[in-house]
Amino acid sequence: MAKLVLFNKPFDVLSQFTDTKNPTPRATLSDYIKIKGVYPAGRLDRDSEGLMLLTDDGRLQAQYSNPRFATEKTYLAQVEGAPTDADLDPLRRGVTLNDGPTRPAKARLIDPPSIWERDPPVRYRKSIPDQWIELTIAEGRNRQVRRMTAAIGFPTLRLIRWSIGPYTVADLDVGEYEVKEAMLTPKAASAPKPRRPEGQRPRHNRGQ
Repeated sequence: MAKLVLFNKPFDVLSQFTDTKNPTPRATLSDYIKIKGVYPAGRLDRDSEGLMLLTDDGRLQAQYSNPRFATEKTYLAQVEGAPTDADLDPLRRGVTLNDGPTRPAKARLIDPPSIWERDPPVRYRKSIPDQWIELTIAEGRNRQVRRMTAAIGFPTLRLIRWSIGPYTVADLDVGEYEVKEAMLTPKAASAPKPRRPEGQRPRHNRGQ
């Protein structure tokens, strides 16, 4: 079986193992994950938090990062403003972004989740309320969730990827990881085997 690492990425950490392009070193996966030979299955933006999957198997990496496998990913988004359930209807139908329309998403209002504190804390404007949204998509465009909430008039203040397929960060503290054994889905198992792992910056699933 393939090795699968579930990592709860903190805010302000790069979703790669090295940072050679910045004169001031920034936090990377190597500051937290001490396992050799695993590669991220998709990215998560520096200013986003939550679940990242890493694996030593190229086909398993594609299963969770390539949009053609349509793996569902659930995000918890704290947005600025007070959207109603009706305000989320465009997300459920699909909204048009500057790179084209999105697929219909699952979206609902939720109570503030019981999660870790962000470091540093989110900056709020006292005169403007905020609301949490649970959003499930099966795409991976660059900063897609943030652009989707902005498109309906509610900018994202904090973004947490809560789950990818059957895996979740529910039992992981921020900065912690867990190693599991995982199997390919039939569709991924029948796909051609990649010549090599896609590396630390896969082309698919740009993250949020």
